[in-house]
Amino acid sequence: MNLFSKDDFIFNVKSTLRSDYAVSLERAKPYELYNSISKVIMRIIGLYWESDIEAKAGRNAYYLSSEYLMGRALGNNLMNLQIYDTVRDALQEIGLDLNTIEEVEEDAGLGNGGLGRLAACFLDSAATIGYPLHGYGIRYEYGIFRQAFDENGAQIEKADNWLRYGDPWSIRRESERRIIRFSDQEVYAVPYDTPIIGFNSPVINTLRLWRSEPLEEFNFTLFNNQEYDAAMHEKNRAEDISRVLYPNDSRIEGKILRLKQQYFFVSASIQDLVSKHRFKYGTLNDFHKCNALQLNDTHPAVAVAELIRILMDEEKFSFSSALDIAQNTFSYTNHTILSEALEKWDEELYRQKLPRIYEIISLINEHLVKELKAKNVPTEQIDSMRIFHHGMIHMAHLAIYGSRFVNGVAQLHTQILQDQELRQWYQVYPEKFQNKTNGITQRRWLILSNPELAELISDTLGHSRWITDLSELRQLAPFAKDHVFQERFRQMRRQKKQQLADVILKKEGIRIDPKSIFDVQIKRLHEYKRQLLNAFAILDRYYTILDGGGEDFEPRTYIFGAKSAPGYRRAKGIIQFINQMAKKINEDPRVGGKIKVVFVTNYNVSYAQHLFPAADVSEQISTAGKEASGTGNMKFMLNGALTLGTLDGANVEIVEEAGRENNFIFGHTFEELKEMQETYNPYEYYEQVPGLKRVVDSLIDGTFHDGGSGVFREIHDSLLYSGWERADSYFVLADFEAYRDAQELIDRSYRDTSEWTRKSIINMVYSGKFSSDRTINDYAKDIWFITPLGV
Repeated sequence: MNLFSKDDFIFNVKSTLRSDYAVSLERAKPYELYNSISKVIMRIIGLYWESDIEAKAGRNAYYLSSEYLMGRALGNNLMNLQIYDTVRDALQEIGLDLNTIEEVEEDAGLGNGGLGRLAACFLDSAATIGYPLHGYGIRYEYGIFRQAFDENGAQIEKADNWLRYGDPWSIRRESERRIIRFSDQEVYAVPYDTPIIGFNSPVINTLRLWRSEPLEEFNFTLFNNQEYDAAMHEKNRAEDISRVLYPNDSRIEGKILRLKQQYFFVSASIQDLVSKHRFKYGTLNDFHKCNALQLNDTHPAVAVAELIRILMDEEKFSFSSALDIAQNTFSYTNHTILSEALEKWDEELYRQKLPRIYEIISLINEHLVKELKAKNVPTEQIDSMRIFHHGMIHMAHLAIYGSRFVNGVAQLHTQILQDQELRQWYQVYPEKFQNKTNGITQRRWLILSNPELAELISDTLGHSRWITDLSELRQLAPFAKDHVFQERFRQMRRQKKQQLADVILKKEGIRIDPKSIFDVQIKRLHEYKRQLLNAFAILDRYYTILDGGGEDFEPRTYIFGAKSAPGYRRAKGIIQFINQMAKKINEDPRVGGKIKVVFVTNYNVSYAQHLFPAADVSEQISTAGKEASGTGNMKFMLNGALTLGTLDGANVEIVEEAGRENNFIFGHTFEELKEMQETYNPYEYYEQVPGLKRVVDSLIDGTFHDGGSGVFREIHDSLLYSGWERADSYFVLADFEAYRDAQELIDRSYRDTSEWTRKSIINMVYSGKFSSDRTINDYAKDIWFITPLGV
């Protein structure tokens, strides 16, 4: 950046501290230093960030997502602006450490897992390449939650006040607020814009997040009448809409709030886009020719109906014309095959809270049925494809019919959608379906998270083109067996493992051995992701040591990181079980350093940036056919971890790229599980597989205690006894023995240091396919039909 001067930067930081906080550099608190530095950088960004960038592009794409897990902004922005080293050196001159300043920044918990992190990677890649892609979402006041554990290892949810010290990276656009109307409430949607900076790119895109605010801040009359709570009632009610991500919806009040949350951000975003388009073109006839809107899962699916409502009610389009525009504007990314994750809403709830939207969806449903009949689709198939079905509104059906394209997020996932979950839709509309395998940005997940490896790569290649073309890593393939390169690679890994050990000691108070195998499973807690399978295998290994065995076990540190949804009782029970198991094992001297278990607290993006570069083993052990893609598996691969996994999601493509022989694949395949589903009896495995009964029964035999909640018994019985669900729905017991065998193979393989290093390098070398740059290029070419600005 030719506008950046070290001396000017130092002067401006000191000036900002004085003007904003009335403190000197020497007396400033950490958050004051962080905010002042960030504000100075934002002023530099403002010189390049054009508010009319959308008007300059002939066609723009917009990403509608309820989640964005952006991670810390300071380091990422300095890196992409290519001034990280200069700022670090400038701060050193005035006695400040940039790494320490970065640690002050709160992670904005505006997502729950891969969905939000994928959105962040996509925005980074688009800005880097130069595509006009902008994001829309919600500015949650408290985000997901801050995780803690009680004395019994149970998860506790605490408010995650990420805005405690303000947000220097966003701009409030008061003049562009929108009114959102429900049957019983009207609120303002106020936009906050955050710049999305690409790596060495002149293009700065925008992430616009909406905050819900009342039309009337304060009822003075009620306050004057000494009705103090009532005076603030409407303010609190309005702000509740954007208060937290995914409010618990176990009761009707929570369901209503979730419904309002979804419609709130969708209505604000569509109103915003319609207003911008009308201002530029004077008509909405060609709206679909200039705007491509991507629905990130079903949460924003009601956008289809909202656009049609605006076109019909405010712009006087006919229904058929409005539907045609919508169907050529939207595309839908499906992220799951789990039936419970394919959203369905009670018809009556929509009828009560969003009566006009309910009418619009009814019209869409009628048009769909009429179209299917004209295509001679059998009556039974039509019934199963209706948007309204058995008193529920099927949001996936609305998204599919209202979209031009529908895509899965890994080859296996897309195939399952076409062959099974959405087979009837694929039969009628095959032209809609595409695959777009997920990806990750190498800027955050390698350069920022693992600068030591980034330096090794650039030094060996003699260039840094891989930063924007990850396929360049393939040039390192000949070095996989090079002893000098291997030793430099191992030295880098030792450094990253020591750094993680230091972080865990500081955050968790647990000392781990950097020389041990770091076996890491970090992802959202869900039964299909099978953290329970991992825990059972660890417990079996512990019992083996107590029984006098385990001589061949390599010292291993097992690291978990996960949050459970507040209302997901069984997932929270699994967290408690793992924490109690960890305590028992870690405090037992008989283990002799062979096992250490750590469940990191409040796993988030910043923690992940320490975990991925240090892992030796990447646990990707979901039930085959259940994980849509995964992106954590790609981050591990990029940093040289070996995958221990099933043939599920993007694992399939990972082993296609890096070789099955360079990873550890186990377990039943999707096809095998499909065949055995009807006859599967987990009790046979429970009785016959050595050691399995003992670990399963530890849930109920007094080894561990759930504090009287009964959740351990519930987990135990769900594995063995059929009730309203099939016993062991996710085949934990069926895959246990193969998983244990794979773990023992890891022990044997790890002893051959040179061969393990070769496999690690090979995984890193062949990770190029999984860059989100590749994914975004595919979306731009096949779905959005946009080109980089200036091209």
